[in-house]
Amino acid sequence: MLKGHQSWIFENKPAILSTATIVGPFEGQGPLVEDFDTIHGDLTLGQDSWEKAEKTLIEEAANKAIMKSGLTKEQIHFYFGGDLMNQIISSSFSARTLAIPYFGMFGACSTSMETLAMSAYVVNSGGAEYVLAATGSHNASAEKQFRYPTEYGSQKPPTAQFTVTGAGAAVVSREGYGPVVTSATIGRVIDMGITDPFNMGAAMAPAAVDTIEAHFRDLQIEPGYYDLIVTGDLSKVGYSIANELFEKHNFPIKQTNYQDCGMMIYNYETQSVQAGASGCGCSAVVTYGHLLNRMHRGEINRLLVVATGALLSPLSFQQGESIPCIAHAVAIEAGR
Repeated sequence: MLKGHQSWIFENKPAILSTATIVGPFEGQGPLVEDFDTIHGDLTLGQDSWEKAEKTLIEEAANKAIMKSGLTKEQIHFYFGGDLMNQIISSSFSARTLAIPYFGMFGACSTSMETLAMSAYVVNSGGAEYVLAATGSHNASAEKQFRYPTEYGSQKPPTAQFTVTGAGAAVVSREGYGPVVTSATIGRVIDMGITDPFNMGAAMAPAAVDTIEAHFRDLQIEPGYYDLIVTGDLSKVGYSIANELFEKHNFPIKQTNYQDCGMMIYNYETQSVQAGASGCGCSAVVTYGHLLNRMHRGEINRLLVVATGALLSPLSFQQGESIPCIAHAVAIEAGR
């Protein structure tokens, strides 16, 4: 099952039985509005804190994905979840409600594909029949923890990104109908010495490129194998840097269509999002909503999702540490 140095091939091709996406009101004003299961009209979701609202987002996505799969919570063997909050409280508190055996994972914004990769690994190896992968983020909770609370009204530079309020979940099965997970490449931590939390795209782009190049080196295939490659949330700045790095490394990314989830979820002309989107919810809702809907319609047959994450914390930033980053790639193909 190990292929090359850092990739897995899933011979049994675990199926994505169902997915669910829950977003906030701002995301419901963007171009992917038709691809979300639920769009909330209120950022609080009826809760008395942003963190409780984020937990509710993840719970709703998890419950809806399970419901759409035709299963019950009792039939799900394991839940892989994570988020951006300190000690991944949104996911851990949602696991308290879901009462499913739980693995808490932190990969920052790469968590969507980290949890999907591990879910596929466990299912492929016979460690479980049904596994839930879920993650989410909330704009107000992320701003409060990592930058300045929205109420502070601080001005952000053009390189800054707008955290998605949303959660995505998927039920992965050993058998069943749906898209299948065929391989995954686990990324290395890459740190280029960037210390600016308002320039995450530049920090994460080298990690994305490193993982993408490793994926094709390990699997001994060309980028043209995929109909679409998407990075998680590099947005305009990081996407531009990634393309420059591909050119510098003579990597033939132009064989295929390369896009970025952080540039897809919002409308740059009508929504003020600086460089674009970020957050655990970004690649989760774009992949589990828009991209898999396109796969179901036959528009995409082979998809590589490379979710990126900045592994900083408020404490590391306050101590002057640079921002280590990571990216995890998961290949999804139209299945049975």
